[in-house]
Amino acid sequence: MSSRADTGTADTIDSRDDGATPARLRSLPSRLLSHTAMHAERLVNEGLAGADARKWHYAVLVALQESGPASQATLSRRAGIYRSDLVAVINELADRGHVERAPDPADRRRNVITITQQGRRHLHRLDKLLATIQDDLLAPLTQPERDQLTRLLTRLLDHHAPG
Repeated sequence: MSSRADTGTADTIDSRDDGATPARLRSLPSRLLSHTAMHAERLVNEGLAGADARKWHYAVLVALQESGPASQATLSRRAGIYRSDLVAVINELADRGHVERAPDPADRRRNVITITQQGRRHLHRLDKLLATIQDDLLAPLTQPERDQLTRLLTRLLDHHAPG
């Protein structure tokens, strides 16, 4: 491990275990989850960047497509993005024609965000891209193992979720 002098945090040089890593470290579930999550994050970020998108773009488009138009506050909760960060994401999506922002007829002080047809097409492309990335990430697992992993990770996440 190399330490970062400026932040005091440690960073791994390589997440592969080639036998040099002590067995106790190789068998820690938290470490395995962390290394797998870092690899998954890298695959997703690189794949989305190649499609001129970011994970927050995807989250907003999915939330709008699944639940319909929403105020920025509601969309923030649905997509899991801080309101202050959401404004920039909406601006980027609106600039690309993927969402429209219009005053809420019930309260002109707030905006309602709606996915556009172009946004739906873009989301469809991103869904296909992410399916391929998931296949790459989970390549060594059979479909039943993938389903089991998803159930187990969901159970862990639900158990540790606040509230």
